[in-house]
Amino acid sequence: QVQLVEAGGGLVQTGGSLRLSCAASGRTFSTYAMGWFRQTAGKEREFLAAISKSGGRTYYADSVKGRFTISRDNAKNTVYLQMDSLKPEDTAVYYCAAYYTLYDVVTLLAPPSNAWGQGTQVTVSS
Repeated sequence: QVQLVEAGGGLVQTGGSLRLSCAASGRTFSTYAMGWFRQTAGKEREFLAAISKSGGRTYYADSVKGRFTISRDNAKNTVYLQMDSLKPEDTAVYYCAAYYTLYDVVTLLAPPSNAWGQGTQVTVSS
């Protein structure tokens, strides 16, 4: 089972940028499609972005398309989320997750692998 640790959250002003990272343990990282999600108190978890096992395909939620970019480095067992043009409504706890298929990342809000990171807080001030 892969274990995930997010980093890179923090406080940023509207219009600013942050780069989140998600480091995976183990040697099987490249066998997982990866996704980024976020959640705020009282709201349902929201899908943001997905990337295939090789990194060749990506998908984005409409709410972040054109502002966020997902990427991965399989040699470093890490997936990234570059977030630009941040807005106050982007404030949330951000999570990465490991899925068995890219299709599942886009269609399931919880990975069958149950592999989630602990989350990293992103706060965008107005």
